[in-house]
Amino acid sequence: MYHDEFFPFYAVYADPEVYDRERRQERELQLMNSWYPQNARELRDHIREECDLLDYQGSRIYDEYPDPWMLRRDYQRVRDALQERKEVPEELFQVLFWQEISERRCRRQRCQGY
Repeated sequence: MYHDEFFPFYAVYADPEVYDRERRQERELQLMNSWYPQNARELRDHIREECDLLDYQGSRIYDEYPDPWMLRRDYQRVRDALQERKEVPEELFQVLFWQEISERRCRRQRCQGY
């Protein structure tokens, strides 16, 4: 039962490409986001800053089945915080907000095992 060579316990189920896949996916996302128009890019950055306030351990955005009413309330709070962006169509604002929430949920689910 004893081995002559030391074999670390963490290497038993190691997947050497886990971090590489994560890095490639993040680069792909950054590339796609770089193609946004300037106004949408600025709005996305503001939405990210506001969503950082919603991103904490135990946040409702990470529930298995998020409550749509509460998420819509969060959306409205973020929308109200960015009132100076009146020229932005409501649909674009919603798409950027829900995309940001989706990216954060996917990132959290992919990184749970790390």
